[in-house]
Amino acid sequence: MKRFVPRWLARVFSMKDGMWDDAMAAPMLDCESVMRQLWDYVDAELTPERMKDIRMHVEMCKRCYPQYEFERAFLDAVSARRRTHSDPERLRASVLAALQSKGLSEA
Repeated sequence: MKRFVPRWLARVFSMKDGMWDDAMAAPMLDCESVMRQLWDYVDAELTPERMKDIRMHVEMCKRCYPQYEFERAFLDAVSARRRTHSDPERLRASVLAALQSKGLSEA
């Protein structure tokens, strides 16, 4: 978490006459907005500007950063499993059956 403080300090010290310099001109997004778009962000399905805004927020926010790390790690793990699995349809059926047995998916 030590990465949050230096970025925060960089913002504070980049102010000139009460104004952010051009690199810091974009307002921070609120956490709720970021959380709603986090999966799309991780999948790189947002506009370049929105990707940049969310990246800046996640890099500075100690509430959102752990959630981002979790989602990124989760997708990486799923992706790694998919590459090593020889029968994706069988894997899909197995996952759906497991979800159904836990009552988390409709038949």
